[in-house]
Amino acid sequence: MRNITVSVDDETYKRARIVAAEQDTSVSALVKTYLLQLATQESEFDRLKRLEAEIRDQILTFSASDRLTRDELHDRHL
Repeated sequence: MRNITVSVDDETYKRARIVAAEQDTSVSALVKTYLLQLATQESEFDRLKRLEAEIRDQILTFSASDRLTRDELHDRHL
């Protein structure tokens, strides 16, 4: 396990101590919980990569002929 040092202004520290006391925990535990949540979240890159794969899967099963006939398609543009 690693230790880190974080510097914050006095007001932020005071408010963090109040929040920690209200939750019956420590400021260190609050920071640890926050960092764990942050580290386990899906990154924006991974989210976009997942969405791209989902969209590509839908495109593979897409068929325009299932939606409009050739005649309906051309009538629509007149």
